[in-house]
Amino acid sequence: MAERNLPLHVFHFDCFWMKAFQWCDFEWDPDTFPDPEGMLKRLKAKGLKICVWINPYIGQKSPLFREGMEKGYLLKRPNGAVWQWDKWQPGQGIVDFTNPAACDWYAGHLKRLVRMGVDCFKTDFGERIPTDVVWHDGSDPQKMHNHYAFLYNELVWNVLKETVGEDEAVLFTRSASVGAQQFPVHWGGDCYANYESMAESLRGGLSIGLSGFGFWSHDIGGFENTAPAHVYKRWCAFGLLSSHSRLHGSKSYRVPWAYDDEACDVVRHFTQLKCRLMPYLYRQSALAHEYGTPVMRAMMLEYPDDPACDYLDRQYMLGDALLVAPVFSEAGDVAFYLPEGRWTHVWHNDELAGSRWHKQRHDFLSLPVYVRENTLLALGNNDQKPDYAWHEGTAFQLFALEEGREAVCEVPAADGSVTFTLRVQREGNRLTVQGDGEASGWTLCLRNVHRIDAAQGAAHTGSEWGVVLTPQSGAQSFSVTL
Repeated sequence: MAERNLPLHVFHFDCFWMKAFQWCDFEWDPDTFPDPEGMLKRLKAKGLKICVWINPYIGQKSPLFREGMEKGYLLKRPNGAVWQWDKWQPGQGIVDFTNPAACDWYAGHLKRLVRMGVDCFKTDFGERIPTDVVWHDGSDPQKMHNHYAFLYNELVWNVLKETVGEDEAVLFTRSASVGAQQFPVHWGGDCYANYESMAESLRGGLSIGLSGFGFWSHDIGGFENTAPAHVYKRWCAFGLLSSHSRLHGSKSYRVPWAYDDEACDVVRHFTQLKCRLMPYLYRQSALAHEYGTPVMRAMMLEYPDDPACDYLDRQYMLGDALLVAPVFSEAGDVAFYLPEGRWTHVWHNDELAGSRWHKQRHDFLSLPVYVRENTLLALGNNDQKPDYAWHEGTAFQLFALEEGREAVCEVPAADGSVTFTLRVQREGNRLTVQGDGEASGWTLCLRNVHRIDAAQGAAHTGSEWGVVLTPQSGAQSFSVTL
């Protein structure tokens, strides 16, 4: 099962934190980071979690290489020599995680970093494992080619469980095999910076979700090369509507101001939207932990009886209620399929019929994000940070509730438990609203309902989205006549 308590805002140090050609010695480069412990304390004082990049390879220049070679901690060739190549580091060796002593050695360095203030690890690499080798425990080299990534991430996960506790343990992982969904979260690796690779990334993410992985994302803007500004902006919208989000790439920084002013507007807009969606997204994350259903899911998973959904790989459900169709063109043209029902755009508020395809054109500050009917969606009151009191000032949104149906919304606490539940039932033209649990200052917007006959126990006012109802002071329930 995937862990529920994901760190909400992480400061990530990639490979430049170690000296060049000394992967992995688990030491901060003193020329760049003269006071790492002081720096970590300052960052953590700002409420940030700290993630550092690691991998299971040891370059020959690393001080740890000779120690690993002499103690038998590195993978060997059949003739007994250490297996080496120059792919990423000169004379690179690979830690043999079938050797318990090697595991303890590697884990000891990670624990030292945790004591220094590191909260989690980006467990990069773990693939391209050779087969012309002999493992310490005699494992089959062909089978270990895939299984190695599991052993690698399991070891790091167990270090974090032991040090920071299971509720806080999290990895940021690239390579994986069967069972590795137990060590979240994952991302898609080194994609190219173009629309084709953006679409391929989504296809891969939907596939891994169908394979049991609850949390998946991708390098926003693409990793290899540098995307033109229009690709970057479209990718930011997609990336910030994923289970977790990271701007990252090779050869250039992926900060929006490196592109143009509009890129800054795009990143700001979708970051603020994601912050407001956190009550919904965090609850969906807790459900992914409990039931294994991915946060980003293929359409066929949510609509198994609609054969049109079987082959859709350029759109997805974000949780059980939001449909997202990324835009893969500079002009903004996008075609997407809506399953049966009434669908409402989450911020434009236009309503579309399902069981058909739609074509639209969107600017860089928009894309198709539609809410399915009979949904009660919670929007938080803070668009500047993801971790806040989601049950305070919550703006509930009711979408197309049908006769005889009930819509339910569960607002989470930071530990993933439900702190407040709101239910809305419809019988004829009457809505009955009932809250249960702890909440304050909440409102209910009836999307695309711009007039009601009466409200008992609540004040009401108009808005561009629909009538907004505010319960009387201290009340948890009220009724509405449409």
